[in-house]
Amino acid sequence: MPNKTIYVADDDLPMFERAAQLAGGKLSAAISTALQRYVEMEEGREEGYEEVILKVGQGTAVRKQRFAGLLLGEWGRTVGQRDERYRVYRSRKGKYVLHVERGPEYTDSMTRDADNWLSGLFSRNAMRTYLGLTDSDWGFVQGEATLDVFATFEELRGRVPFEFYELITDLAQRPPVEDLDI
Repeated sequence: MPNKTIYVADDDLPMFERAAQLAGGKLSAAISTALQRYVEMEEGREEGYEEVILKVGQGTAVRKQRFAGLLLGEWGRTVGQRDERYRVYRSRKGKYVLHVERGPEYTDSMTRDADNWLSGLFSRNAMRTYLGLTDSDWGFVQGEATLDVFATFEELRGRVPFEFYELITDLAQRPPVEDLDI
C-alpha cells in the first residue's frame, strides 16, 4: 500500500491526535472515513441533494438520523387533539424517505368528549369548570417521530394522506438538478 505524507499545522495536531485515538490508534482509518464522508456529501451537493438530519423516536428515546436527500414536499394536518406533519424526501440513492412527526396528544376534562377543542370549550362540563363548580383534569402523551424508507414512490400510497401523495407525485419523477445548455 502506498504511503502518503500529510503535513499538519501545529495548531491542528491535537485534533489529529484525538482522531487517531477515536479510531483505535489508526489515523489513516479516521482520515479515510472523513474523506469518504466528505466526498459523498460534496458529490451529492453537486447533484442537488442536501444533508438531512431528522429526529426519530419518542420522549427521551429520540435519536438523529442523517442522509443525503431532496425534500419533495411537506403536509400537515390535525387529527383529533394531535398535529401530524409528513415530509417526503428522495434520497441520493433513489429511495423515498417518509418522516412523520406526531405532536403531543392532549386531553382534558373540558374538551375530552367534544369533536374538537372549540366546541368543547362551550360544553356543559367546560362551563361548570370555568365557574369553579367542578374539578378539571388534563394530561398528554409525548409526541413521536418515525422514519421509513421505500424503494419505490408507489409504496408511499396509503402511508401518507391521499391529497399529499397526489401533490408530490409529479415531483418524484423530476431530476434534482436539470442541466441547461444555454
